[in-house]
Amino acid sequence: MPQLPKMVEALLEPKAYPEAPGQVKLMQTQMSFIFLVDDYVYKVKKPVDLGYLDYTTLEKRNLYCQREVELNRRLCPEVYLGVVPITEDKDVISIGGLGEVIEYAVKMRLLPQKAMMDVLLANYEVSPEMVAMVARKLADFHQRAETNVHISAFGGLDTITQNTNENFVQTEKYIGTTISQEGYQHIKGYTENFIETNATLFNKRITDGRIRDCHGDLHAAHICFTDGICIYDCIEFNDRFRYCDVASEVAFLAMDLDRYGRADLSNEFINTYSDASKDRELLELLDFYKCYRAYVRGKVEGFKLDDPHISEEEKAKVLGVATSYFELAESYI
Repeated sequence: MPQLPKMVEALLEPKAYPEAPGQVKLMQTQMSFIFLVDDYVYKVKKPVDLGYLDYTTLEKRNLYCQREVELNRRLCPEVYLGVVPITEDKDVISIGGLGEVIEYAVKMRLLPQKAMMDVLLANYEVSPEMVAMVARKLADFHQRAETNVHISAFGGLDTITQNTNENFVQTEKYIGTTISQEGYQHIKGYTENFIETNATLFNKRITDGRIRDCHGDLHAAHICFTDGICIYDCIEFNDRFRYCDVASEVAFLAMDLDRYGRADLSNEFINTYSDASKDRELLELLDFYKCYRAYVRGKVEGFKLDDPHISEEEKAKVLGVATSYFELAESYI
């Protein structure tokens, strides 16, 4: 494992924090260093350019920290506390200290792990009533979410085709590893044919105002049943992934519930959302968008196989997860 950056090493020390915590725990994603500090979380963006996001300058990381707080307060206002500077003064690195600002962090309240929807699903502790509550909250959010001519354009055939083609190009190298040649061609052919034969429907969704500034990454791990329902960690780094048909957002969580073997909860979620939003037309698009969302998840999991920081043991698990997502995607055809 490579040496951690100096700043990260410094933030592993409790004295770097205003709360003077008992201990600090570090987690990592492809995009962030995440520090768990007693009742708080500090999330620091890595200086990376992954193609679909660019955090390579301090100014950009500050901008996207601010965007993350602003956008996530729409569905989880009590958790996102703000953006705090990380400073260095005479080789002392701390949160909100004196000296030069060298980095920024999103500060959040720590959500209870046991109340996360993915954890509850694994323990068979999610009820139809809980799923219906999420559906009604989401329908209300979508009703209030911003839409305009610029946002609506992202529901057009050009953007939909761009998104799906990007998936297929980015997974070509994994054919024979996470997805079979036959599965790849089957999904690709279905996707291209569906877009071509349903152009009128996609255009009608724009006319009907169904393209909104959504959450963009709505799966079970981003929903917490705490005081009310907190839906957090939306996409802030690329508007193209967040501006979408509400049907695509509904399909994402419905697909994830299918993945947990809970088609009953998936149907409850879809039907409650459709009733609350008075959007029956989305049913015509759900299998297409479920296929798309499952494919995206398979692609993203597959990317981890190229991460030098992930052990071979972990990559074996990743391979299984990625393969299962692609199989799920094909099942919707």
